[in-house]
Amino acid sequence: MNLLLKKVSVLERQIFDFLGYQWAPILANFIHIIIVILGLFGTIQYRPRYITGYAVWLVLWVTWNVFVICFYLEAGDLSKETDLILTFNISMHRSWWMENGPGCTVTSVTPAPEWAPEDHRYITVSGCFLEYQYIEVAHSSLQIFLALAGFIYACYVVKCITEEEDSFDFIGGFDSYGYQGPQKTSHLQLQPMYMSK
Repeated sequence: MNLLLKKVSVLERQIFDFLGYQWAPILANFIHIIIVILGLFGTIQYRPRYITGYAVWLVLWVTWNVFVICFYLEAGDLSKETDLILTFNISMHRSWWMENGPGCTVTSVTPAPEWAPEDHRYITVSGCFLEYQYIEVAHSSLQIFLALAGFIYACYVVKCITEEEDSFDFIGGFDSYGYQGPQKTSHLQLQPMYMSK
């Protein structure tokens, strides 16, 4: 259930990052979706290495989301107005929620300032019930919460799988009087095979 909720949450976030042309979050979300699928596969197939890889990724995922929170809250020298970090300086796009947040009213400003590119519109946004940076912080906070729950779940599943492997009793166990498999001979004897008509 946790993995399904996590997948739905990341897909929702991916959609809004695509709408805002934020390439770094799109790339991070894409990798996260792949790792969640591998974690799900590892759980179903009882493969502790996949689940351990998923748990390690979750640590990186929490780090990424803490960075996004710090970015939007402008902690330290970070500024949400820079294009370099989330868009790789490819575009001047911002969060989709900046213009489309709850209650936001978008007004075009004419004439546009001289420094504004011709292919972009220059707007002002007002009347938002909740500023876009807080919506982004809420998304990242939800991802951190789900990642922590997923990390605990992954550790528990790896523990259960490894305990199950340690307690497995092979046919007859390790007893010296138990089942003895066929012994290998030093050479293999081939017999001709005759076919009747």
